[in-house]
Amino acid sequence: MARVSYVWGIDIGNCALKALRCRVSTQPRKLEVVACEYIEYPKIRTQPEADPVELVQSALEQLISRHDLKGDKVAVSVPGNLGLSKFIKLPPIEAKKIPDIVKYEARQQIPFPLEQVVWRWQRLAGGMEDSGFVLDAEVALFAMKREQVFKALAPLTQAGIHVDVLQLAPIALANMAMFDQLPDPATIDPDEPAPSVALVSVGVDSTDLVVTNGRRIWQRSIPAGGSNFTKALVQGMKLTFSQAENLKRNAVKAEDPKAVFKMMKPVFNEFASELQRSLNYFTGADRTATITKVLLMGNATKLRGLTDFVGQQLQLDVQRLDTFKGLEGEAVLATPAFREHQLAFGTAYGLALQAADVAAIGTNLLPDEIVRDRIIDAKKPWAVAAMVGLLAAAMLNFSGTFAAWTAYAPDLYADAFGKADAVKKKSVAATAAVGMVREKQATAIAQQQWLAKLQNRRFETLDMLRAVETLLPRDEADPIPENPADRQELLIDRMDCQYFPELSAWFAGLKQQWAETHAKEEDEEVDAPEAPAVAAGEPAAEGGQPAAPPDATAVEGAKPNANSGPTGPGWVVELQGHHFHNEDRHKPMEGAQYVRSTLIKNLLGEGNKVIVSAGPLAGQEVSVSELGIGFPVIVQSSSIKPVRIPLAKMGGGNAPSFATRAQQPADDLSELESPQELVLRRYDFVVQFCWQPRPAGEAPPAAPAAAAAPGAAPVSNNSD
Repeated sequence: MARVSYVWGIDIGNCALKALRCRVSTQPRKLEVVACEYIEYPKIRTQPEADPVELVQSALEQLISRHDLKGDKVAVSVPGNLGLSKFIKLPPIEAKKIPDIVKYEARQQIPFPLEQVVWRWQRLAGGMEDSGFVLDAEVALFAMKREQVFKALAPLTQAGIHVDVLQLAPIALANMAMFDQLPDPATIDPDEPAPSVALVSVGVDSTDLVVTNGRRIWQRSIPAGGSNFTKALVQGMKLTFSQAENLKRNAVKAEDPKAVFKMMKPVFNEFASELQRSLNYFTGADRTATITKVLLMGNATKLRGLTDFVGQQLQLDVQRLDTFKGLEGEAVLATPAFREHQLAFGTAYGLALQAADVAAIGTNLLPDEIVRDRIIDAKKPWAVAAMVGLLAAAMLNFSGTFAAWTAYAPDLYADAFGKADAVKKKSVAATAAVGMVREKQATAIAQQQWLAKLQNRRFETLDMLRAVETLLPRDEADPIPENPADRQELLIDRMDCQYFPELSAWFAGLKQQWAETHAKEEDEEVDAPEAPAVAAGEPAAEGGQPAAPPDATAVEGAKPNANSGPTGPGWVVELQGHHFHNEDRHKPMEGAQYVRSTLIKNLLGEGNKVIVSAGPLAGQEVSVSELGIGFPVIVQSSSIKPVRIPLAKMGGGNAPSFATRAQQPADDLSELESPQELVLRRYDFVVQFCWQPRPAGEAPPAAPAAAAAPGAAPVSNNSD
């Protein structure tokens, strides 16, 4: 296939559509831009009253009305939060076995069946290969749900644009940074890698953070963007969204600029803090990496004072990326449209690099079936020519037979015509029957498609996980206590679930554990001493006595009736974990009682709220019970036993933290082999609760007519 001369990089954002038409320059590591487009939407796509599909289609129509994309190679981006990016370090392995181990890792890392996603991988630069074995190899793994891929391609397909490359926006930014801001990866010494560059692309609702040194890549999507500043003005100054957006863009020209920036100052602090936490995590994960420069991109970074404020908070060289070193073509670069919006063209630049086959990462999330259909379409002219040849041969054959047909006698064929008419009637009847079947099939397909559109329930698992995470105890004090035994936390080692057609079958086998869990909870709440344990982060009372214990009163509302129990279909969720809140100063809040007064209490409480993702109450806070969570019970409980824990000081944060690398029984507490060991008292537990998922605000599902037999075993750890 001939090499495509021109390529397009199209970035479909939430505020505007950005596009660059480029071609490879005759100069090394240069890309020549020949056209650019910045088409701003009348409204931001994420506004409640906006139609995102219509806005994108209108922008694409403007693009194809000004430029002919036919024959050019087109690369399009999708937001990073719609896909998954993983960078995996491989063990020493034979080179020919890398695809097999990558497929195994894909099944472990991608939280969906591989048949439901489009996934690609690429081996990154670096590593050594000797005699067919690869050492220190690293691969990049990217995935996106198939339905999201086709949803992203739908507006372009409808506009008649053939997409050749589909890439995640953060990876396009990484390609741009490695081509434009860093040395050629082939010239980088693996033993002395170049310092890393942090690229911060601020969008409307999210920010893409990409850190790379030309050989390794790390990326994260931060849920904060330019609209956060606009929303702060909407709330603080009682403006409409459009008025606040205009005021944000012209803050310096406002009647009272100081008041405007005062309203946006909390957002400044939140944005800088989130960026600082992300960079600290990166440097903590890769001790050898150093970040020397932070480059800001996106039109939101034009906000006066943002660059200086972020630089002061990060104590790094922070500047806006207002010059592309690898981009040439003064006829376009000097135009007002490009100069005014240059900060927003980073993703489109990276997409054009990949379309031109000069990018470091060349993975393509375009589905295989689309590529296959394109190949078939390219061969259709040859197929048409072959069909024309066959038709000509058939006509020649028919012309010889036609002369014989002209001399036939109709009377001789009257009987045959009668039989033919009878066969025709049968054929018509069969055709009608087939039509009815097809009509029924079309009705069934329409029903299936309608059911597939009911997507409000797809977020229920995320809501349940978010609820469980919210209900776990945590330290509110700052700093967090250095001693793990004084921290208000439960360490969850494993989480599993199993579906039950009738939950009463599960509950029938756990009534004794239920009674023990909640009877002991009530008894110990009544009999608990007044000052047993020191809460995490709280000082001891005068004289060395521990401070007052955490509140161990009964949970809000009446407890569920153990005699009735849950009914109907649902899931049983199992949490296996442990905690170290078992010192003498913690009594009686130790062992199982600590689990009852925290996790069990919170799972029963109506006062605990969580934000739901979909359904009639999408975006609102609801109670745990409205999510279908209830009937928690401690099914297994161990004795409290001392363990030795080596201490390892971790980076980041103001206070040292401790990581459990190996826990060994500590039978003799009087002899410690090293001052770097800590002896704690460990308690292990298994908690189960039922979850009947439903959109928040709906009534629980009705129980089936025939209940399952009582006495069923508790949930298995090997759930499907």
